[in-house]
Amino acid sequence: MDINDLRSLTTVLSFAAFIGIGWWAYSRRNTHRFDEAAQLPFGPEEAPSPQKHTEDTK
Repeated sequence: MDINDLRSLTTVLSFAAFIGIGWWAYSRRNTHRFDEAAQLPFGPEEAPSPQKHTEDTK
């Protein structure tokens, strides 16, 4: 096996990973979760929780 075989194998594996990620992202099983996540920036704002001061101030 020479370097060109290794490069070809890396290209094929990278392409397979790309196709797998695309398949996962567009599967119907994840549609509801992604639609919900897409609306997060437009949802109601939550009040920030008060910060507790850990140091003693005198």
